[in-house]
Amino acid sequence: MVTAWDGTTLVGLGNAISDGYLVVYYPHLLVLPSYQGKGVGRLIMDKMQEIYKSFHMQMLTADGKAIDFYKKNGFERAGQTEPMWIYSGADH
Repeated sequence: MVTAWDGTTLVGLGNAISDGYLVVYYPHLLVLPSYQGKGVGRLIMDKMQEIYKSFHMQMLTADGKAIDFYKKNGFERAGQTEPMWIYSGADH
């Protein structure tokens, strides 16, 4: 997990799940709305890349405005894949 702070305020966080060698999945990269567009997310991704840049496969699921953010960070659509899930939340 990578976190970003402004003093005592947590303004962003990102986490990863990995086998430690070949594959990493990024389930969350969250930045407070008032801090978005200020480079916080980019710094978090840069820190993650320090660890995982050489991995064979880096995966994530993005929607909405996050798609453009991840494209700017080198991610692209994975062929003709379709994201699928069993999700118990109510925020999508």
